[in-house]
Amino acid sequence: MNSMSMNTDIIANWQPQHERLFGHHAIKLQHRLAETGLFTREALGRLIERCPKGELGLESMGTETDNPHRLYGELGGATGLEAIEAIEKGRIWMNIRRVMDWAPEYRDLLNKVFDEFQARMPGFTTYKRNIGVLISSPNAKVYYHADIQGQSLWQISGVKRVYIYPQSEIFLNPRNIEKILLRETAEDMPYQNWFDDYATAFDLHPGEMLTWPLYAPHRVQNHDCLNISVTMEHWTDPIWRSYAVHYGNGVLRRALGLQKLSTTSDGLSVYPKAASALVWKKLGRQIKGDVIKRRDFRIDASSPNGRRDIAEA
Repeated sequence: MNSMSMNTDIIANWQPQHERLFGHHAIKLQHRLAETGLFTREALGRLIERCPKGELGLESMGTETDNPHRLYGELGGATGLEAIEAIEKGRIWMNIRRVMDWAPEYRDLLNKVFDEFQARMPGFTTYKRNIGVLISSPNAKVYYHADIQGQSLWQISGVKRVYIYPQSEIFLNPRNIEKILLRETAEDMPYQNWFDDYATAFDLHPGEMLTWPLYAPHRVQNHDCLNISVTMEHWTDPIWRSYAVHYGNGVLRRALGLQKLSTTSDGLSVYPKAASALVWKKLGRQIKGDVIKRRDFRIDASSPNGRRDIAEA
């Protein structure tokens, strides 16, 4: 890390009750990521230019909530700072993925954060840690969805509102989790406007982070300002067991037509489901996802909306 001492805690206001709440309830905490110097515009401009092409996601999104229409883009010849300038004027979402794999200073930061968590929560052991950076336009949205691993969102610049919905089959049917795990669909989920009546809304300001329970549906709405955020993901043994059960249920439902399947991730029943999931993957039955075959636009800081359609370029 740059300007911050390795002895200074990243989490600024941890309280004893957070150990019991972590992973079970949404928690908003304060952090010192900005003090590392790794998230200034200049540092992020350099990070964008270093990012391998396959790890730089660019999307342009519509304004609707329940029927998202996405366009996929590429950086083209824009510099990192030009890309940030373009995002600030458009409706664009940039996802700089798996930063720890190719930027050692961010990997060190990721490990420091989880070392802090593990020191404060005995028995909390994480693996497959991941850090990414999101740079998104004023009023941009992330649609109603759920994640398959432990997740936290750290705000660096701008303000966003995060809606966290109840963990129940009304808001997230287990069959939809299975579809996500089997890559039959994206992380987006069926959404209805009345869901918001039952959501908890958090406004996330610079220096604040939010974490929420596994599979809790959520969506995000930027305020009218450029947003710079950091995502961190992790796996634990309980998260893996839950993954194995839902994945195994999806396999058993598809292969054998079974319908009444338990989602309990404790006890011996998890192991046959984990085995069926492994076999399904080895047989190549998992539908491949995350492949974007088209690019609709290119970043263009001189354009009024920050992008130019590739057909026009």
